[in-house]
Amino acid sequence: MAVYTDVTDEELSSFIDTYAIGRLMSFKGIAEGVENSNFLVHTEQGYFILTLYEKRVDPQDLPFFLGLMRHLAARGLNCPVPVENRQGDILSTLAGRPAAIISFLDGMWVRRPATHHCSALGQAMAEFHLAGQDFGMSRANSLSVAGWRPLFEKCNGKADTVHPGLAAIIERELDTIERNWPDALPVGVIHADLFPDNVFFLNDKLSGLIDFYFACTDAFAYDIAICLNAWCFESDLSFNVTKARALLNGYNSVRPLTPDEFDALPLLARGAALRFLLTRLYDWLSVPEGALVTPKDPVEYLKKLRFHQDVKTATAYGLAQ
Repeated sequence: MAVYTDVTDEELSSFIDTYAIGRLMSFKGIAEGVENSNFLVHTEQGYFILTLYEKRVDPQDLPFFLGLMRHLAARGLNCPVPVENRQGDILSTLAGRPAAIISFLDGMWVRRPATHHCSALGQAMAEFHLAGQDFGMSRANSLSVAGWRPLFEKCNGKADTVHPGLAAIIERELDTIERNWPDALPVGVIHADLFPDNVFFLNDKLSGLIDFYFACTDAFAYDIAICLNAWCFESDLSFNVTKARALLNGYNSVRPLTPDEFDALPLLARGAALRFLLTRLYDWLSVPEGALVTPKDPVEYLKKLRFHQDVKTATAYGLAQ
């Protein structure tokens, strides 16, 4: 279970009393996620999500994340919304950690996305990009290309203990991507972590997006590249071009890609694969002591990276120019 900070019944009950959401009835830790401690809270007024923001989350970023959720909801995007406490604040403190109560979003994530799920995701991602265009805050992407080499250096030369020759592979890829990374693509607020477990469906219809704690200001097409990696590979890590085509066509139906975005997709997809390879590698080598969470296998993203390295144009993803 991905809970790093324990909360007693008494602490939580007192905390809930600072909100006008009724008396605490029950709560339990949520297994998904590796960044924060999350709890499903049941009060007299229904269900809510309690998040305790752990040390890897910069408290200075929290107004951006929570404000973005409010903004997107006001623009009609289905997503959780921070709940104000009795003092009118959406950010509090619990067990020595910054904490927030977030509204509960109905739905479940899909373990094996089908083509129509990928199409719905593409549309929702484009709607998210458009809805965020007039959001008044910005946040640099600390996990974009400039942050990848420093993250690799934090692995302390242990990459080859995870996979033989991995360090040299990463070094070469960093050199290539740093030299060629595009810097003039359309930019705005992106989610940056739209994996299947952050997209909910209800009755097979997309019901909303969750977990905005990697959201930042970056290239829209980079968000698409992350989703190509997260949604369009099968369990055997073969690439499903039909799913990719559905995702891209769904996106294009709401916000058409520019020619420059189309041309950049293969390199962006390589970068996205490298980003998750590196963060998984770092987590694999440095899981916090006592955390009841199993780190995800970094080698999965090495295999995805190798696929993208052979892609010459975005037509390989099923999208006609």
